[in-house]
Amino acid sequence: MLSVSNISKSYGARVLFDDVSFSIVKGDRAALVGANGVGKSTLFDIILGLEESDSGTISLNRGTRLGFLPQEAGEADDRTVMEIAVGVTLEHSKLRRVLSELECAGQTDSEEYRATCARYKELGGYEMEPKAAKILKGLAFRESDFFKPVSALSGGWVMRSHIARLLVMEPDLLILDEPTNHLDLETLIWFQNYLQSYPGAVFVISHDRSFLNALLGSEGRGSIMEIRNSRLQRYRGNYDDYCRQRAEREAQQWAAYRNQQQQIATLQRFVDRFGAKATKASQAQSKLKQIERMELVEAPEGAEQQMHIEFPQPERSGQSVITLHGVHHAYGDLKVYNGIDLEIERGERIVFIGPNGAGKSTLLKLLAGVLPVQQGERRLGLKVSCGYYSQNRIDMLTPSNTVL
Repeated sequence: MLSVSNISKSYGARVLFDDVSFSIVKGDRAALVGANGVGKSTLFDIILGLEESDSGTISLNRGTRLGFLPQEAGEADDRTVMEIAVGVTLEHSKLRRVLSELECAGQTDSEEYRATCARYKELGGYEMEPKAAKILKGLAFRESDFFKPVSALSGGWVMRSHIARLLVMEPDLLILDEPTNHLDLETLIWFQNYLQSYPGAVFVISHDRSFLNALLGSEGRGSIMEIRNSRLQRYRGNYDDYCRQRAEREAQQWAAYRNQQQQIATLQRFVDRFGAKATKASQAQSKLKQIERMELVEAPEGAEQQMHIEFPQPERSGQSVITLHGVHHAYGDLKVYNGIDLEIERGERIVFIGPNGAGKSTLLKLLAGVLPVQQGERRLGLKVSCGYYSQNRIDMLTPSNTVL
């Protein structure tokens, strides 16, 4: 289905990957893993033809259809959720609008209505909508959301509409770049169950261990491909299998490397000791040639360089860090919180869970002071400073600044 042969990619002196080869066949479940910045998304872009490699080839079987989900949705447009899910073109939209107008005018017996219906059916409009509706519901959309413009939705819901589009298309190979980032727990479970029975192949980038274990399963068709130190190594099985196999492989390689280094050291000591003696010169020369003929075992690749930073301890705060009392918040007529009370104390670790749209991000923004309290009270404790990290990270950055 997909064959990647001897692909290499560098940016200046930085080598992302070198001489990478692998294949994806029908029914495969494969995951690409590795530290941030090793080139996982770049490899996807090369496969999709969005970026060129320095060398190597990408081959697709004739007729293979690809579906791709990027990490971030593009700019939202005026299409509805349903229109995105069924892959509506401008012609689809126009035909659907004409049909609605004729139905409202009671002209369902007209020649124009019959011709419009025929063309709409030819484009698959009637067949796709029921399938799209089922998938949208699985992704936690309500029927009342189906015909809302995506421009009125948050980024997470826009991404869900694009996930729905891919599942409705049912391409031969799904290529998904961190697809679970915007899914709540309930929807994530539905999504991974759907992918397990998906008829095509699935190739995914993810850092979610439990998702990868569920997707790759234990049926033998799953595999993990790790990019590490510019090379790609493939492991059969799920994520837990990969961790075990990698540890075993490194242990075996360390043992082989140490044994060979000891052997080389023993031979070299003989050469150094007796190389100048006439009676032992031929033996020393023989052992030197023995060293030269050895196929050297490489030391296992060390872990990627990591940055270690020590931050100064903040000033000790009061026992009560932050308190919300009787807080109300609404977006227009939509009431999100109605008299909520919450106190967080020093040293606590708290996680907010709930379906998308329940108000988790709103609550964090209220706690951080990013959103003003509409009614009620927000109190910061003694000597408390508050830091806030947004879900939409780019909103918090100054593009002209460097990393430092």
